[in-house]
Amino acid sequence: MTDISLFIGRFQPFHNGHLSVLKGMVKLSKKVYIGIGSSGLHGTSDDPFTREERREMIQRALQEINIIPLYDVVFVNLPDVEEDSAWAKMCLELCENQVTTVWTGNEWTKKSFDGTSVKIQDIKEVPGISATEVRRRMKAGEDWKSLVPAAVADYLIEIEGVNRVKK
Repeated sequence: MTDISLFIGRFQPFHNGHLSVLKGMVKLSKKVYIGIGSSGLHGTSDDPFTREERREMIQRALQEINIIPLYDVVFVNLPDVEEDSAWAKMCLELCENQVTTVWTGNEWTKKSFDGTSVKIQDIKEVPGISATEVRRRMKAGEDWKSLVPAAVADYLIEIEGVNRVKK
């Protein structure tokens, strides 16, 4: 294992699709950076959770299945930047310029890293699982807990996340 990987997401909230990607990443990477994208956004219907809350969700989910502490996982906050290549450069700098592979299914993220030295590992969305769908179900009073790790569901209940999404 020589790859040092970066997985960028808004994680609003962290769900089972994200967890599936991270399970694969830790098997193939000697170090994994988790980039909390749009780290300055929170308090809206699309971005209800703070960067600290998103980190806590991810950390609890990874601890629940022993990815933390068994693997080298580092969190970085990634604020938005106007210009795509400047954003990509900032992301790599915040990861101490160690990243060799960016894992993403997001076309904008892929485009932003064009012209850098990193490889892009394309990931596919897990059918039926997205943060948008989790929030939609929360708003509609439907089952959302099955789409997120149990530790995340517990944490979202603890912080009254459903009420915040509904506002």
